Amino acid sequence: MSKRNSAAAKNAARERLRIEREKQAKRAKVKRQVIVAASVVAVLAAAGGIGYAVVQANKPGYWEAEKDAKVVAPANTTGTNGTTVVIGKSTATKTLKVYEDPRCPICAQFEQTVGATVKKDIDDGKFKIQYIGGTFLDGDSTKNGEVQIGSRGEGSKSAMSAMGAALNVSDEAFLEYKTALYSKKWHPDETTDKFKNDSYLIEVANTVPALKNNKSFQADVKSGKYDAWALAMSKTFDTNKDGVTGTPSFVMNGKMLTADSSGNPPMTIDAFNTVVDAALKA
Repeated sequence: MSKRNSAAAKNAARERLRIEREKQAKRAKVKRQVIVAASVVAVLAAAGGIGYAVVQANKPGYWEAEKDAKVVAPANTTGTNGTTVVIGKSTATKTLKVYEDPRCPICAQFEQTVGATVKKDIDDGKFKIQYIGGTFLDGDSTKNGEVQIGSRGEGSKSAMSAMGAALNVSDEAFLEYKTALYSKKWHPDETTDKFKNDSYLIEVANTVPALKNNKSFQADVKSGKYDAWALAMSKTFDTNKDGVTGTPSFVMNGKMLTADSSGNPPMTIDAFNTVVDAALKA
């Protein structure tokens, strides 16, 4: 082989090697760009996900937002935001304050045992009742006068709103609906938040003559017409000046009516009659 051919071959080999190295360098550069781009996308996606999560976490829930909603008060109410609910004959000179939470199992026990006696006393004009409803079993509380929405459920608030819709129909519808909600058949276990479902609240209402297939009542429940009122009522409970912190509680003449020295509420007909009769004479 001539020197010329040998040199040409070497030059050709070097050229092929150069070209191959350039190709490898380009592939490596492209690979690095892809990796960097993917990393940037991943970081942005993560940041976006975190940002979305933060936004969602800080986004007020429905009931939280309802704190600032305009209160629509049901008929048959008085006072600020319609939170004064007094039922009974005008001739009755004394008023029994009844503090309850719709999900409260002890309230249900009281209503199932003594509720009929309370209703008869109201009808007989023995006393009026003032209903004050709380929603603390949903996990709500009050801080600096503001409702703090909790996380244990929303059935007390939803039931309270539905009770407002019943009250808008009539005092009698309200009392009968309250009785139905607390009945053995319909009152759920404290840990079961059935009252949060409008369909369940309407199903219970269909056992009350004045509310059965009542389209106006049902529309009010489904639309949450009295949701803000339910929160206002709950705030009235939380800021009460009677010293009430639990349910059921009963107050007359500014004094808590208790069945014993431990401060327990009267849970039998005899105990209820005893403390009420004494309060009526005071």
